[in-house]
Amino acid sequence: MIVLLTGFILFAGCTGEKSESTQKGKIIGIEPGAGIMQKTEDAIRDYDLDYNLVSSSSAGMASELTKAVNSGKWIVVTGWSPHWKFARFDLKYLDDPKGVYGGDEDICALTRVGFEEDNPGAYGILTRFNWSPEEMASVMLAIEEGKEPEVAAEDYLNAHPEQLSAWTGSASGDGSLVTIGYVLWDSEIASTNVLKLVFERAGYTVKLVAVDAGPLYQAVSKGDVDCTISAWLPVTHSTYMEKYGDDLVIAGTILSGAKIGLVVPDYVTISSIDELNSVKEKFQ
Repeated sequence: MIVLLTGFILFAGCTGEKSESTQKGKIIGIEPGAGIMQKTEDAIRDYDLDYNLVSSSSAGMASELTKAVNSGKWIVVTGWSPHWKFARFDLKYLDDPKGVYGGDEDICALTRVGFEEDNPGAYGILTRFNWSPEEMASVMLAIEEGKEPEVAAEDYLNAHPEQLSAWTGSASGDGSLVTIGYVLWDSEIASTNVLKLVFERAGYTVKLVAVDAGPLYQAVSKGDVDCTISAWLPVTHSTYMEKYGDDLVIAGTILSGAKIGLVVPDYVTISSIDELNSVKEKFQ
């Protein structure tokens, strides 16, 4: 009897199933090549976190966050601001005592070498295009609530004619083409669609090219696209700047006070990344 019972226990132990206490926690991420994903891999290493980073997309992460908050479940996601989720939900960044994610960041405009000389009017628009996190978030929220990006951008510019005039200045495109690359983050979709309309109202023809962050930096450095306003510096995209920076020009800062990190709903009772291991069963 004892032998049979022991055999059963041994057999059950070989099923490959893990108990809840031995499973790793989950961090819901976005696209694998994104800078915030690389920083989160660093955080898992530096904080010795017993967590798996789950690749998804910006939309996929937001969907998982929405489902978790609506059901009151614990979830930790790769997050950044500006983002509409902070207007929709009560969220907080987990403290980062090791400084893996850095502090506040700038979102910058980058161009290919020679773009200023080839098209000084368009370059001038990039140097003047600057807005606040709250202004960007208002366009993002309109898109999340169902407006097409082009419509949300047009509504914003129609409501801010003085800002549009300041951005366009005296530039006159005469139909010349400007190719803008961007990454499919909600923030970059919003800002790039606004910039597209600014260029068009100044007389330019605009082509948008959506691409992941690494290929985007490569495309601008090689001149395959003229510019981007998707550069998060100095931390998030530091590896891309190290690789391609010699062949890029920083035209200006379009937004200050951006931030990346690990984000949880406000009802989650921990406050720091170094507390994650103690509650990993909550994030499975």
